[in-house]
Amino acid sequence: MIDLSHAENQIRCVTNFQDLVSTPFSGQVNALCWTRELTGDFSEIVKKVDLTENITTIDMEELRELQLSEQGKLAREILLKDFDALKAHGALPVLNVIKYYDRDDDYPFFPTDVYSYHVDRSTIAFDTFLCTYYGDASDILPNSQVTQKIRVPEIRDELKKLYDGPDEGFESFLTENFFDLHYQPKRDAHPINLGLGHLWRLACDHPDSKVPPCVHRAPNEKSGLSRLLMIC
Repeated sequence: MIDLSHAENQIRCVTNFQDLVSTPFSGQVNALCWTRELTGDFSEIVKKVDLTENITTIDMEELRELQLSEQGKLAREILLKDFDALKAHGALPVLNVIKYYDRDDDYPFFPTDVYSYHVDRSTIAFDTFLCTYYGDASDILPNSQVTQKIRVPEIRDELKKLYDGPDEGFESFLTENFFDLHYQPKRDAHPINLGLGHLWRLACDHPDSKVPPCVHRAPNEKSGLSRLLMIC
């Protein structure tokens, strides 16, 4: 189950893939969720894949060739169906096993890695789809519960120290370096965990968007488990 007690009407739940991709974002709604209770052993797939990198991409042919138990086969069937549905919709899904993401140490006062609350941006109409099948799941926050980091005075002062151009170019500097995509939770913020097995569609920042982009972050790997994630 997904805890929607702090969602502030941000999330709309649907019961099938077609509604997930066709329901428009509107008002405060910038996250759509196809809620599901999945069967199968997704951990078996993680264990059978040769994990050579921190992030290992599973090719669909490789997935089909894995020798699996009956529960593993059920999990594989779901992964293949989700991949095919997203691809048919025009998306470019990728299935990853993630040990951890690289951390951004360039600016200690302003990390820009995916563990930071951020939004996705595109120059064209685009939404982010993701589903965590195993391991730790991502968090989102209502837009009313965050502050854009570049608007926090002490952070803005530090960013100005990095910039050595004319004053009128500072805002462009922030955008070009993606600082404007990152957000700081307010003191009373309540993160909403996306849970396992649910397929999500999150609004991005693009010119035709009618809603604010969905603020989200990758999970800290508290469980120690590698994460099985489909994203596009």
